[in-house]
Amino acid sequence: MTQSGTTTPLPPVAPEVFASAVESLTTRLRGRLDAAVEALTAAPVTVEGGTFGVRCGEDALVTLAPDPSGTVTDAEQARCTCLLAPRCLHRAAVLGACPVAVTESARPVLIDPSVLSGSGAAAETTDAVPPTELDRSAGPGPSTRPNPPAGPDPSTRPNPPAGPDRIAHPAHIAEPNPPTHGIRPTEQVRPAEGASPTEQINPTKQVRPAERVSPTGRVRPAEPNRLADPSPQPAHAPANTPTCPSATQIRAAAGLWTAAAAVLSAGTAGTGAVLEAELLRAAHMARLTGLHRAEAAALSVVRCLRTARDPYSPPRLAELVTILRELLLVSHLLKSGDPEPALIGAVRRNHRPDGSLRLYGICREPVVGADDLGGVVTHLLDDDGRWYTLRDVQPGGPARARRAGTALVAIRSFLSDHFRVSRGGLIISGATVSPEGRLLAERGVRATFAAGRPWAEAAPATVFARPLAESAAVRFPASLVGESGGTGYARPLIGCDVEIAAPDGEDLLVRELPRGADEFGDCPPTPGPPVRLAPAHSHPALAHTANFQQLGARPGLRIRVLGRLDPDRVTTLRALAVGPVPGTEATLRLPDVWQGRADLGYDLLHSDHFPPDIPAPSPPTASSTHACRATPPGDSPLWRVRRLVELAVTGGRRIAAESTRGNDHDGHAAVLRRSGLVTGSDLITALGAVAGRRSLDVFGRHSGADPDQYATQWLATAVYLAAAETNLRHGTWPAHEHTDSDSDTSTSTSTSTDDS
Repeated sequence: MTQSGTTTPLPPVAPEVFASAVESLTTRLRGRLDAAVEALTAAPVTVEGGTFGVRCGEDALVTLAPDPSGTVTDAEQARCTCLLAPRCLHRAAVLGACPVAVTESARPVLIDPSVLSGSGAAAETTDAVPPTELDRSAGPGPSTRPNPPAGPDPSTRPNPPAGPDRIAHPAHIAEPNPPTHGIRPTEQVRPAEGASPTEQINPTKQVRPAERVSPTGRVRPAEPNRLADPSPQPAHAPANTPTCPSATQIRAAAGLWTAAAAVLSAGTAGTGAVLEAELLRAAHMARLTGLHRAEAAALSVVRCLRTARDPYSPPRLAELVTILRELLLVSHLLKSGDPEPALIGAVRRNHRPDGSLRLYGICREPVVGADDLGGVVTHLLDDDGRWYTLRDVQPGGPARARRAGTALVAIRSFLSDHFRVSRGGLIISGATVSPEGRLLAERGVRATFAAGRPWAEAAPATVFARPLAESAAVRFPASLVGESGGTGYARPLIGCDVEIAAPDGEDLLVRELPRGADEFGDCPPTPGPPVRLAPAHSHPALAHTANFQQLGARPGLRIRVLGRLDPDRVTTLRALAVGPVPGTEATLRLPDVWQGRADLGYDLLHSDHFPPDIPAPSPPTASSTHACRATPPGDSPLWRVRRLVELAVTGGRRIAAESTRGNDHDGHAAVLRRSGLVTGSDLITALGAVAGRRSLDVFGRHSGADPDQYATQWLATAVYLAAAETNLRHGTWPAHEHTDSDSDTSTSTSTSTDDS
């Protein structure tokens, strides 16, 4: 079968294949690579017998022959018919136009330190793994560029001024102390209380016997069909397993730091295929040394860079800033020899839980994503309170998202629909779960329909037992290093009982009911902190807007809400589903077939679903109204810091330096200082000074800028911004028993912020 056309997608390519193709080019051809990749956007792609062909000229035809997995994993799978092949521009341009493959996690292997680009920032340790000589005859050789500098000595850099600074925002949250010794946020911010023990990653679980690398540099697991168990297991690592990064890991982290610093200096507009290839090569070396978290961050940076340059893709600047900060922070700490286990990261692989999974349906969530994606996600919960998802997302946009709510879903031989699964349950034997908690229909999986449970019974009731203030502390962790990923469970939803106060545009102003509010009966409980309910989607094809209009027309109604906290809006909960509050008459009266819940995106609420008489809601106090409308992180003076951080990512070092040479920059620094953000003011001033600094050689000529110093200063500013915004979000969720005092404090600080 033969296919052709400009819309035919190219197969994904392993990072090391594209990196080796760029490395083999001459300097002149590297300068023409970006234009060649851009010219291929209109080139037709033919597919015949599983082989992709791209015509790059009269005498140049590039063919890609992916392996059975559909990925180009070897350099021999990409060929060109021109005379310069394989060191030709056509082959490298086609590989650069292909998407980056999701690499299979490799085992930690023994690598000769000379293979890694860059010099380590720490000396050889006594318990480092002995190097093993690699066979380089068939694979790409080491990078020919000079070894990058190890980075500035943290002890020689001046620390930002410290002091008892205070952020002028609700609840008088103390400003995070400035990072010392470069960047050490783990010493400045405590991890959130109540975090799950599974969030602490044990690196010894990833240690396996090392083996010699194949000539292509790829390592396959010994048991590809045996997947890991997500439940905590005792480690069986050797007694002499090092707790600090090994010498090869430090060198790989230094290479990642150098490549990421070059990307930051160039910005999204100046980062081309050559810099991407250097970052992909560094990511491949990190993969071989077992730096899973750093490798994943590097690949995400490359994908975000390509999306940012695509005029047809939605903007993802905030995501790019977050991922680039993650990459620089992790690589900086690793190359400094930090022993934090979470820096290594976990091997992202599918999980096979022991025994059968007994899951209970909770709700359905419509999905309307980028690239015209649409579908539904059904959320499920097990007896231990762990979350799983059943996804059905494909191209189709909002129209498909509306239809998918009642569409059929198949798990191997099991066939049902999302409505039935969300109200019932599943018993799955041989379950396979993705690192994000998504149920997969792999071979050997057997699913059986089972009875569900109402929200007020057994395991689902634990979702609503935690106050919103505690849920916010877990949802917005204070630590930037201890974040977990790939645990095999989905991110939990947030539940609470609220009383509707009044509508506010498309949103609802509600008040959180205290735990045990069902004991009050029909008597109004003690007024809780104000909360804003916002629809998850406002598209007219979905039922969110109509349901919010029905709920807003009935002040005093008590409902049980399930949703997600909005990180960009103060005390805002994106509602996904609602249900009745037990023990009161002033609540919803839903049909029995709905199992005591209504999915706001699919189930339409009617007048017969509400009680005839609803008591008047508790009158809101002035402090409560101001607290609900407190200054969000984006409207606080911190936006001045974020503006410079994002501008440095998009425009690069030169644009960041130009933006700080006017009077506006001095005004921003003055406003931050008057608002109590003294450290933020000093950091943006220092970032502007470093961005415009150029060193001179012995003859007085400009010798270029130091990318390490600039990257370090940008990282310090980005870490400060993330910590300050996290503290601001924590302060906007006051505890229930301190509502009045917290609200009064929020009012005064919000007023001072607005005046600033």
